[in-house]
Amino acid sequence: MQYKGEKAVRRKSCHGCKILEKKMNEVQKRFDDISKKYDEQRKKFIPCFDDFYRLSVSVASVNRENPDILDIGAGTGLLSAFLMERYPEASFTLIDISEKMLDVAKDRFRSNSNVKYVVADYSKYHFVEKYDMVMSALSIHHLEDEEKKEIYKKSYSLLKQNGILINADQVYGETPFIETLNKKIWRQYIEDSGLPEEEILAGYERIKLDKEATLDQQMNWLKEAGFCDVSCIYKFYHFAVMFGRKIV
Repeated sequence: MQYKGEKAVRRKSCHGCKILEKKMNEVQKRFDDISKKYDEQRKKFIPCFDDFYRLSVSVASVNRENPDILDIGAGTGLLSAFLMERYPEASFTLIDISEKMLDVAKDRFRSNSNVKYVVADYSKYHFVEKYDMVMSALSIHHLEDEEKKEIYKKSYSLLKQNGILINADQVYGETPFIETLNKKIWRQYIEDSGLPEEEILAGYERIKLDKEATLDQQMNWLKEAGFCDVSCIYKFYHFAVMFGRKIV
């Protein structure tokens, strides 16, 4: 027998799923729209662009010259491009919800046969392989907090022994005051960057879809997922590079 309470819970759950699906569809649309301009905009939307990406790669250290690397929310393959400089023999799997963003990645890596592409929502996708590294840049902050926790758990399960996770992402300020300060400084930077006004306004619209969590929250979620050596290896206002390692 199904009780009224159970029906209500199921209806509520289905309603929540529809909201999340609608949000992810909006994320996909926004990034489809900027797929061709994404890379050229990055340096102007990220004040610490060079350090942000280079330091992410600097700690991407494993004991293999040809590691298996999973790039979740890979977009145009920008993070993977930096990783390929360090590991030219690596095998890459790039997954993203936006096919148009991955089309840019396919063009970028057209001469590299060691790259696979998956058009899917990585928070729901069923992976079958294991990886030496799970990497992500500027993607996980689009997930709700519970989804963030789950993707950290999923990433842990996908890693081989001594595998590493690196998440280069946006984080929410430690306090409301710090959050306001971080965003104020960021807006000042991009408004002085030379970007056309329409691109700046489009960027402001995209950040309405962000679901940032604090750095401390995410450090704790990584530990709860099983990671050791959890650390923030770099932070510049609301941009942070998080690290974790699987030892068993």
